[in-house]
Amino acid sequence: MSIETAITALNSVLGDRLSRSKSDLALHGQSETHFATTSPDAVLYPQNADEVAQAMRICGEHGCPVIGFGTGTSLEGHTAAIRGGVTIDFREMNAVLELRPEDMLARVQPGLTREELNEELRATGLFFPVDPGANASLGGMASTRASGTTAVRYGTMRDNVLALEIVTAEGKIIRTGTAARKSSAGYDLTALFVGSEGTLGLITELTLKLHGLPEATAAAVCAFPDTPSAVQTVIETIQSGVPMARIEYLDAASIAAVNSYSNRADPEQPHLFVDFHGSPSAVAEQAAAFGELATENGGLGFVWSTDEDEKRALWAARYDAYYAILGSKKGARAVVTDVCVPISTLAEAIEKTQAGIAQSGLVGPILGHVGDGNYHAILLVDPDEEAEREQALALQSRMVTLALELGGTATGEHGVGMGKLDYMEAEHGAAWGLMGQIKRALDPDNIMNPGKLVRQN
Repeated sequence: MSIETAITALNSVLGDRLSRSKSDLALHGQSETHFATTSPDAVLYPQNADEVAQAMRICGEHGCPVIGFGTGTSLEGHTAAIRGGVTIDFREMNAVLELRPEDMLARVQPGLTREELNEELRATGLFFPVDPGANASLGGMASTRASGTTAVRYGTMRDNVLALEIVTAEGKIIRTGTAARKSSAGYDLTALFVGSEGTLGLITELTLKLHGLPEATAAAVCAFPDTPSAVQTVIETIQSGVPMARIEYLDAASIAAVNSYSNRADPEQPHLFVDFHGSPSAVAEQAAAFGELATENGGLGFVWSTDEDEKRALWAARYDAYYAILGSKKGARAVVTDVCVPISTLAEAIEKTQAGIAQSGLVGPILGHVGDGNYHAILLVDPDEEAEREQALALQSRMVTLALELGGTATGEHGVGMGKLDYMEAEHGAAWGLMGQIKRALDPDNIMNPGKLVRQN
C-alpha cells in the first residue's frame, strides 16, 4: 500500500493532467475559514467519468486516499487532505450535457458552477435557484447538501437533485434516480449521496430540477428594534402564506460592519432583507402584506422596490456582509459556523448566542436565512493567537449544544466535514453508528475523503 506507487500509476494514465506543483497542492489544501492548510500529494484533473473510475481503481488498489474538489468554497474543512493522497479536481468536467426545458431539468457535469448553469439557461425562461452565496460547483453543492438564501421557497440541493452518476470507491460507475419527478422504486440512493461529502463516492453527473423565472421580483428591507420583533415578523409572514423567495437577517453588529465597509448610514439595528417572486401584481401584494406585518411588530423604515438598480441598492448590505465583517478586524481569519433551529426558538437561540459572544470579548456578528431557522456566526480571530481560535471553537460548541437542546441541528447548510464531526453523536445517537456501517459497506478501505462526516477506522 503506497500513495507514491498510486501516483506513479495515475501519472501513466493522466499524464500532464496530474499535478504535483507546490502551488497546486497548496491551493487544494487551503480552507475558506480557520482550518490549517493540509495539502494532498497530487491533484488530478479528469475529463470524464471513465477517467475518474480508472483513478479510483488505481487508488483503491494502493490504499490511496481520494478527496473530491469543486471550487473549494466549503467551510468545514471538507477538502483538507488530512491523510495525504490525491485530490480529484472536477474543473475540466464542467459541461451542460442536456437541457430539457419541457421537463424543466438539466443534466450537468459536477465542475459546472451554479452561475454558469444559469447563464446557459437564460434563453429558456428557466433557472436553477439554489444559491449558497458563493459561485460553487454543482457537484460540491450536492456533496454538501447546500442551500442558501432561496431555500425558504425553492428548497435545498436535496429537493433539486433528481438523479446522479456516481463513481464508487471500487471504481464502478452507477446511476441513481431518474428524470421522473418521483419514484417509489427501492432505496433512495440519490438522497444518500446528496450530502455524503465525498465519503461514499464521487459525483460525475447530476440531473437537476429547474424552475420558471418569475415574471417580476420585488425586494424589501426593514429595520427592527430587536431580534424577537424581526423573528416574529418572519413567523407571521410564513403563517400568513406570503410566499417569500428569500428572507435574510443581519444583526446590529453586521449592519455596523457594513456601514463602515461600504460608507453606509443604516440604523445599527437588526434588519430583514426580503425578496418576492411572482406576477407584478402578486409581488406588490406580497410586499405590502409583509410591510404591514413588519410595522405591526415595530419595524422601521420599510422600503420595497421592483426597479433593478433599487433592488440591488436595498440588498447591498446583505451582499457585502461577509467581507465587511471579515474586514472589521484587520488581519483576522473567521471561524464561520452555522446551526439551524425550529423557527419558534430562533430569537431565543440568536439572543443567547449574542450574549455568549459579548461575554467572550470576540467580534462575532450574526446573520442568517431566518425563514428556515438557519443562522451563522462569523467569529473573528487573530490567526497568530491560538487562544482566540480555541475561544471561538468553544463558542461554536455552545451554539451547537443550544441548537440541539432546542430541537435543531449542528449545521443547517455548511455540512460536517471536520469542523462539526465532534457533534454528530450528540445529534444522531445510534443513527450515527448506522452511518458508519454504510460507510464501511461502500468504502471498506476508508479511502474516500477519510476523516470527514463519520467516525472511521
